[in-house]
Amino acid sequence: MTALRHGALRQLAPAVLALVGTVAGFTATATPSHAAGGYYSVTLATALDAPKRLIEHGVAWSCTGSECSGARDTSRPAMVCARISQKVGTIARFATPDGELSAEELARCNGGKA
Repeated sequence: MTALRHGALRQLAPAVLALVGTVAGFTATATPSHAAGGYYSVTLATALDAPKRLIEHGVAWSCTGSECSGARDTSRPAMVCARISQKVGTIARFATPDGELSAEELARCNGGKA
C-alpha cells in the first residue's frame, strides 16, 4: 500500500509543479496595462487644475496637467475618447499603441466642443 501511495505522489508531483509554474508565469505577465503608463494616451486642450484619477466605463484613468493615460478595454478607441472627454473636457490628441485618432474622429469624440 505504501509503494502505491509513493508511486501516485511521484506521478502527481510533475503535474502540481507544472500548475504552479503556469500560475506564476501568468501572474508575472498579466500586469495591468495602466501600471506601464497606460494603453490610451490623451492630451487635453486645457490643463487640469489638479491631478485627477477616475474610472470611466471600467477604464482607470490618471490625469496630470494636460496629459491622461488609461488602461485598455474592449471598446473602440473613438468610444473611449468620447466617454473620457465628457469627464475631463476637450481632447486635443487621443492615441493607442496602434495609432492616433484622426482630426475627424477627434471632432466626433469631443462632440462639437472643440
